[in-house]
Amino acid sequence: MMRLTATALASFVLAGCASFSQDGGFNTVEQLTKERVGQTPTYQRTAERSDFAKARVAGLLKLPLTADSVVEIALLNNRDLQASYAELGIAESDLVRAGRLANPSFSFGRLSGGGAVEIDRAVLFDVLGLFIMPLAKEVEQRRFEQTQLQAVYETVGVAGEARKAFVEAVTAQQFVAYFGQVKEAADASNELAKRMVAAGNFNKLAQMREQSFYSDATAQLARAQHQALAARERLTRVLALGGGQLEFKLPGRLPDLPAAPAEPKDAEQTAMDTRLDVLMAKRATESTAKSLGLTKTTRFINVLHVGYQNQSNTGETRKNGYEVELELPLFDFGSARVARAEATYMQSVNRTAQVAINARSEVRESYSAYRTAYDLARHYRDEVVPLRKRISDENLLRYNGMLASVFELLADSKDQISSVTGAVEALRDYWVAETNLQIALTGRSPGSASVMGPTTATAFSQSAH
Repeated sequence: MMRLTATALASFVLAGCASFSQDGGFNTVEQLTKERVGQTPTYQRTAERSDFAKARVAGLLKLPLTADSVVEIALLNNRDLQASYAELGIAESDLVRAGRLANPSFSFGRLSGGGAVEIDRAVLFDVLGLFIMPLAKEVEQRRFEQTQLQAVYETVGVAGEARKAFVEAVTAQQFVAYFGQVKEAADASNELAKRMVAAGNFNKLAQMREQSFYSDATAQLARAQHQALAARERLTRVLALGGGQLEFKLPGRLPDLPAAPAEPKDAEQTAMDTRLDVLMAKRATESTAKSLGLTKTTRFINVLHVGYQNQSNTGETRKNGYEVELELPLFDFGSARVARAEATYMQSVNRTAQVAINARSEVRESYSAYRTAYDLARHYRDEVVPLRKRISDENLLRYNGMLASVFELLADSKDQISSVTGAVEALRDYWVAETNLQIALTGRSPGSASVMGPTTATAFSQSAH
C-alpha cells in the first residue's frame, strides 16, 4: 500500500512539470515567417501589443504605401491572422494536459440497517495514463508543431495576398490616370471633327469614327475607375482597414523591372525542404505513425485504474486495501482501432506524396510564369515602347513640317494605347509572378501561376483600330 501511495505521489510530481511556455510557441512562427516573407508577425495577446500594432499601422498609413509596408500592415492588422494564432493556445493547452495525469476519482458509499452502518471509501488513479504519458505527450507535441506550421502557412498566405492586392491596386490606379488622358484626347478629337464637318472640311464617316472612339474612351474610363475602386477595396480587406484608415495613398506607378531575373538553384529541392504545406504533410504523417504506435500500446488494456480503498462497519475494525478497475477485452480486442489507425496512416502517406508532387509541379510552373513575365516586361520596356516613341516623334516632325494632319497625329496616339497598356500589364504580371514564385518555393500553393491575359484595357486599345 505504501508503494502504491508513493507511485501516486510521484505521478503528481511528474505531472507538475508540464507547464505553459512564455511565448506560447509564437517565437517559432515569427522565425519561420521572417525567413519566408522578410516580415515578423505579432500575436496581440495583450493590450500593450495591440496598442503598439495600432500605432505602427497609423504611422505606415501616413506615407505612400509600398509592397513591403502593405505586408507589414497586413501582418499587424489582419484579424483572421490573429484568430488563427489563437489556435496555438488551444494546441498548447492540449500539450500541457497530455503531460499531466488525469485527476483521481473518489467514491463513497454508506449502507445502514439493523443498527449497523457500513461505509466504503475509495480513491482511484489512472495508472495507464501514467504509463502512456510520454507517448501521449509526444503525439500532442507533434500536433502543437503542426499548429505552428499552420499559423505560418496562414501568415505567408496573407502576406502574398497583400503584395498581389497592392500590385493590382497600383496598376488599376495607373490605368485610371492613363485612360483619363485618352478620354481628353478623344474629346478634343471629337470636338475638332464636329467643327470641321460643320465647316465642310471633313466627311461625315470620318467624324463618326472620331465620335465612336470618344464613346469607347468614355466607357473604358468608367470601367477603369470601377476596377480601381474594386482593387483598392480588395487591398483594404486584406489590410483590414476601416474608418479614417481608408484614405491611404498609393504610389503613381509600379516599381521598375529588376536588371536581371532571379534564378533559384535547386528550386524543387528547396520546396521539398522548406515549403510549408510539404512540411505540414510530413509532420501529419509522422504524427499519425506515432498515434498508431500508441494505439498498439493500448490495444489490450484500454482502461486501468488503481486506487486505495477502505471499509468500516459499526463495531468493527476498519478494513484497508486497494482496488483495481480493468476493462476486459472479451468482445473488442482492439483490432478495429488498430485497423482504423493503419488505414489513417496509409491515407496520410498517400496525401503527403501527392502534396510533394503538386509542390514540385507548381514550382516549375511558377518559375516558367515568372521568366515569361520578366521577358515580356523587358520586351515592352526595351523594344515596344521605345519603337512607339520613335514613331510618335517622327509623326510629330511630319506634323510640324505640315506633312501630316492633326487627325493623323491623333491616329498615332490611338495606336500607342496598346503599347502603353501592354507595358503596364506586363510589369504588373511580373510582380504578381514574382510573388507567386516566392510563395511556391517556401510557402504554399500560389494557385494559378499563369501569366495574365489581356485585360479590358488591352481589349479597348485593340478595338480602337
